[in-house]
Amino acid sequence: MKRLLIPLLCSLVQMACQSDDDKADAYGNFEAVETIVSAEATGALQQFAVEEGQPLKAGQTVGQIETTQLQLRKAQLVASEQAVRSRTPDVAAQLAAYEQQIAVQQQQLRTLEREKERSQNLIAAGAAPTKQLDDIVAQMAVIERQIALIQKQRAAQASALGTQRSGTVAETAPLVQQVKQIDDQIQKSSVVNPIGGTVTVKYAEPGEVVSYGKPLYKVAALDNITLRAYVGGDQLVNVKTGQKVKVYVDAPNGQLKPYEGTVTWISSKAEFTPKVIQTKDERVNLVYAMKIRVRNDGALKIGMPGEVRWK
Repeated sequence: MKRLLIPLLCSLVQMACQSDDDKADAYGNFEAVETIVSAEATGALQQFAVEEGQPLKAGQTVGQIETTQLQLRKAQLVASEQAVRSRTPDVAAQLAAYEQQIAVQQQQLRTLEREKERSQNLIAAGAAPTKQLDDIVAQMAVIERQIALIQKQRAAQASALGTQRSGTVAETAPLVQQVKQIDDQIQKSSVVNPIGGTVTVKYAEPGEVVSYGKPLYKVAALDNITLRAYVGGDQLVNVKTGQKVKVYVDAPNGQLKPYEGTVTWISSKAEFTPKVIQTKDERVNLVYAMKIRVRNDGALKIGMPGEVRWK
């Protein structure tokens, strides 16, 4: 009889100790910030190198959506832009002819100025008639009127050319912006991974026709994973933001695997205990949510249960 009682007592003591030791301060499930990467263009998914569980780097190109129609549209816009630009007048070249005419008339005017000075000297010496001077002055007046007329013609032509040039510039401006828009669409046809992490869900396959906004895959940064746990109000005095705590998850043979964790957030208001945490009777209790950041060694998964101890 004694032989039977001794092992039984030892078992009861061990169960009591284990029950007391296994009592955690908070319970919860692991979660991570998951980013859904969607298509930013419409077309056939020509190339898509993504698999579930695959690690991806931020900025890594993982797919390509067909851009044939975009390239054709861009070529059409570029041709239209060049056609409009070809009608743009060369203002400097067309006004150069007027400048040359004015230069010729001014050269003649300077020649007549010298002739006028000589005539005045000859008339003063009595060696030439005054009519010669009058003829030179009359020629100079004609040339001055011609220069003034050419300058008016030049100004009118410059105004007309400026108006024409402004019109062609106004025509090309929308085409230039449309080309930039097409270039942006072509760039967004490349599927670029936005953040470093692990692919958790894959929604598309190569060859599928995707539309703008269609989800392609989901990626999450799992190097550091978060345990969202819930603690009763009477335990709040024992925990604070930035505090180091122990996190445990289930391991083989009924054991618990420990991790170091850091409390990053504690809710400022209470809520009813989630169904996945406690029994039906205990779900009516009010608890406070908290987040604990844990360094993941690869064993922690999204949705995995965990418990927290800080005593």
